[in-house]
Amino acid sequence: MKRKGGTRRKSRSKLTRHPRQQGKKDITSYLSTYEEGDNVVLDIDPSVHEGMFHPRFDGRSGVITGSQGDCYTVEINDKGKDKSIIAHPVHIDEA
Repeated sequence: MKRKGGTRRKSRSKLTRHPRQQGKKDITSYLSTYEEGDNVVLDIDPSVHEGMFHPRFDGRSGVITGSQGDCYTVEINDKGKDKSIIAHPVHIDEA
C-alpha cells in the first residue's frame, strides 16, 4: 500500500499555534528585511502558507545567503550536509 500525503501529513500538533497567539500576523513580520550574512532561526508560522519550508527544518539556525523574490535563501547544515532553504520573512526570526 502506498503512503499518501505531503509535507503537512500528520502535522496537526506540530503546525498549530497556541490559542493566545492565534489571529492575524503583525505587518512588521511581513516587511522585515535581512542582509546577506545575517544569522537567523527558521520558525514556521502555520497561518501563512506562502514560502513555508518543510517542517523538518523548523527550529534550525542558518545564514542568509541571498534573496529570491519576496523570500530569502537560508543556508543550513543538516547532519553534515549544507542545504539551502527558501523561506518567507514571516517564517524567519533573528538569532
